[in-house]
Amino acid sequence: MHEERWVKLSALAGVAGPLWFAGAVGGLTLAQYGFMRTLGWDPLQASTLDWPSGLSLGPDGWMMTFTFVLCGCLMAVFALGLRRALAGDHARRATALFFCAGLAMTLLAASTDPTLRNTSATWHGVLHDIAFVSLGLTLFPAMLLLGFAFRQDGYWRGLGTCTWVTIALAAPAFVLKGLAFYGFLAAVLVWSELSALRLYRWANNEA
Repeated sequence: MHEERWVKLSALAGVAGPLWFAGAVGGLTLAQYGFMRTLGWDPLQASTLDWPSGLSLGPDGWMMTFTFVLCGCLMAVFALGLRRALAGDHARRATALFFCAGLAMTLLAASTDPTLRNTSATWHGVLHDIAFVSLGLTLFPAMLLLGFAFRQDGYWRGLGTCTWVTIALAAPAFVLKGLAFYGFLAAVLVWSELSALRLYRWANNEA
């Protein structure tokens, strides 16, 4: 019973993280719209320029910093729950990478440097960039392996195809930029919600 309770809590962490992230980023973008424009950001023409990381540099930036730490921790907890629910080598490697992705997200709390600047890079800006790259290098392989792990379990099988479709939708964001980046965020957040809800139902079935 204790095991199922822990998995439920990790599933709830997986549900809460994307919802918090979407709400915080959306709210801060509206609240700090004018400030973001001073950084060179444009919601259509330069959607990835210092967004969303640049939100941490604004007058309410502490909220974005807090969001990176909170959502990274929630992602790591969610990964531990998935590890309890899935079996096999693919699952073990996938959830380890997913856990590392959560840790990388917490390090995004190190303030980014504005892209358009006349000063040298700061140590915290370099750390932020390293964390961002680490997040990409762990999250996408984790999702790919999770797709295989899901396909090997009858309960999770339908989510395997969904996982690979999400990767296919998210990948163009790194090439096309612009509006595709919003699609990337939306696809990953929706996938996270679906996975967390499936984990919660799994824990209920096991109880």
